[in-house]
Amino acid sequence: MKSANSGAGALAIMLLFTATLCSAHAQATRTWVSGVGDDANPCSRTAPCKTFAGAISKTAAGGEISVLDPGGYGAVTITKSISIINDYTGEAGILASNTNGITVNAAATDVVILRGIVIDGAPPTMPGLNGIRFINGAALYLDKCLIKNFVSTAANAGNGILFAPSGSSELYVSNTTFTNNGAAAGATSGGAILVLPSGSGSAFVSLNQVQMANNRIGMQINTTGTTGTVSASVESTIAVGNSGHGFSAFTNAGGTSASATINNSVISGNNNGVVVSGSAAVLRLGNSLITGNNTVAVIQSGGQVLSYKNNLIDGNNNNSTPLTGIGLN
Repeated sequence: MKSANSGAGALAIMLLFTATLCSAHAQATRTWVSGVGDDANPCSRTAPCKTFAGAISKTAAGGEISVLDPGGYGAVTITKSISIINDYTGEAGILASNTNGITVNAAATDVVILRGIVIDGAPPTMPGLNGIRFINGAALYLDKCLIKNFVSTAANAGNGILFAPSGSSELYVSNTTFTNNGAAAGATSGGAILVLPSGSGSAFVSLNQVQMANNRIGMQINTTGTTGTVSASVESTIAVGNSGHGFSAFTNAGGTSASATINNSVISGNNNGVVVSGSAAVLRLGNSLITGNNTVAVIQSGGQVLSYKNNLIDGNNNNSTPLTGIGLN
């Protein structure tokens, strides 16, 4: 004969199992947000949520959050594979005062896709930290976005993207604009894109049709804090009017490789066109226009700037830095 206690225990287990099933079913593979939504809603097409944070809790791993109409959708932390998509519905904005706009801290196999989002650091009173801070995940894809106004302060460098994985991760950016990031008066760091792995982290980066205008720095890749490597491929990209430099690569003496190949791009109106420091820091330039900069290249501590000898380099205040030629195959 069963005791009353054993019956109660069985009932408790059944209730827990039922609650777990209900929780799992509450997450949909596709959810929606609207500027006039409510996070108490189920995030369905007819009852959308108000914020990305509200929708992500109701979206299954690997699912998609779709934007229905213009609105301010708030900062969000992403811990799983997810897509957040805005296609031609007006501005889907994140106003990130004194915080990161989007934080990605997902599993090593997770992929995050962001499209059509405007992320604003909201200066001058309490400027945002970083537009996107990437800590962990397999890959981040960014398309047709605008990241602006993450302005340096005494406590924070201010970056459009701070890509700082501790594992092996990939970053793909296309058709995206970065402006006024890391650009406070007197700032010496921060900018559009900083690739800064830590520990044993490594990164592959691809930029295609990206505009980095009027930041402190365009793109910097830096392996001084990792035993891993960084390699980047840059195609049809513009680095213009940046108060520091357009592209840079930094390594420690005897450190691991930080390299980028820049093709069919424009580097113009920056203080320094390109900067390399460290014997494992290499930038390769091909079929690109380098003009209107204060200095074409700053080469330090054994770094290399290699030219495929088909670049247009003229009209800079200082054209005297020789670039090492490499052959066309």
